Amino acid sequence: MKYLQQLFFISLLSSFSLSALAAEIVVIETSVGDITLELDDKKAPKSVENFMAYAVSGFYNSTIFHRVIKDFMIQGGGFTTDYNKKETMKAIQNEATNGLRNDKYTIAMARTSDPHSATAQFFINTKNNVFLNHTNKSMRGWGYAVFGKVTKGFKVVDKINEVRTGPGGPFRSDAPREQVIIKTIRLLPNPAAVKATTEKK
Repeated sequence: MKYLQQLFFISLLSSFSLSALAAEIVVIETSVGDITLELDDKKAPKSVENFMAYAVSGFYNSTIFHRVIKDFMIQGGGFTTDYNKKETMKAIQNEATNGLRNDKYTIAMARTSDPHSATAQFFINTKNNVFLNHTNKSMRGWGYAVFGKVTKGFKVVDKINEVRTGPGGPFRSDAPREQVIIKTIRLLPNPAAVKATTEKK
């Protein structure tokens, strides 16, 4: 089953076309409201393609924001409501050298201590996290790859930032006591692409 799932994701990535979908805008529908994101496929093409492939496949449906640290970040995209960690496709190359900064309300790829270990999990910064930015190509200096920013739903991000946290599933702390569920992540047409298509008719 895991092998077939990986084949599905790889096939999805290989046939995935940002221009065909005309969608650099996504909406994270959560149990406490919607968050709209504008993704930067010019500066972070691999991260955006990876994130959107997971979204299109339905991978994020019924996952949770499993880690919330107030005035730091909110992290999700990897665990079910039962705290089962979802199987992912292979990790992607870290794009933190793209010049995008971990400023408040930006979205970035979560990873382990290995700079090139990001898969499906992501986080939204809830303050300017300068120390997460790229400084050099070392284990400590690689930083975390930003690939977009919040454009609507700032109050929803703020609300999640304020939730009460504690132990949950395998986590000893930082898990929302009342789960914040990601119902789905849906893609919206890129307004510029839609305008260009309309003008050609």
